[in-house]
Amino acid sequence: RRQYIAVDDHARDPPPVFPILAFPMQGYGRSVGPCLDILPYCPYHCRERGVAKMKEKERIGHIIAALEKQYPQDLCSLQYRIPHELLIAVRLAAQCTDARVNMVVPALFARYPDINAFAEADVADVEEMVRSCGFYHTKARDIVEMCKMLRDEYGGKVPDSIEELTRLPGVGRKTANLICGDIYGQPSYVCDTHCIRITNLLGLTTGKDPYKVEMQLREKIPPEKSTGFCHRMVLLGREFCIARRPRCGECPLAAYCPSAPKNN
Repeated sequence: RRQYIAVDDHARDPPPVFPILAFPMQGYGRSVGPCLDILPYCPYHCRERGVAKMKEKERIGHIIAALEKQYPQDLCSLQYRIPHELLIAVRLAAQCTDARVNMVVPALFARYPDINAFAEADVADVEEMVRSCGFYHTKARDIVEMCKMLRDEYGGKVPDSIEELTRLPGVGRKTANLICGDIYGQPSYVCDTHCIRITNLLGLTTGKDPYKVEMQLREKIPPEKSTGFCHRMVLLGREFCIARRPRCGECPLAAYCPSAPKNN
């Protein structure tokens, strides 16, 4: 059974009337319902015409491909040579820029060349070396205690699982995911502020809780693409999807982003 309804005057270039299948009324208006047949003419969804009609899996594939084209390299921006150095660099990067951390770590790693050296270090000395990274009391203490635990419980080796890594002082799931992905080549979903904000805008996730966002991404982003996807989210957030001044007109994901302004 078909019925005809008129489109209101705010729609952009709609026909005067159009056919739709008879669906429950909650499918109309601003609520989300089974309206795919009428979506191209719906005044409430006109900004999202192309994105809404595209299948989710297909859209995610386009997003990943566009990111890989824009950023062929997906390397972590922190400088390190061996696993424990990345662990320490990530701890220093909390509430601090990667650029600042990269200025600090060469001298730090030269003075403390291995896990044993960090484990035996005086916390006050480490504090002075990492002072410019902010929160230096807490960070220095965590670094020394972390290395003591690596030496005493793990034989000087950085663990390769999220469960073991999060036992270390100052290490949360974000850091643990980064280590598992960059050091051990495991699927990893690093949900930092860039990743959370941009995946929310893309409609891939909802909410700001890092754990919940991680679980949502695990259901949508293929494991083999996960590490590169999260690194590229950071690069995109710094270059295009800047929180206070987004450059949507130049963004490589604009065509697949329901939050980007459309000029149609």
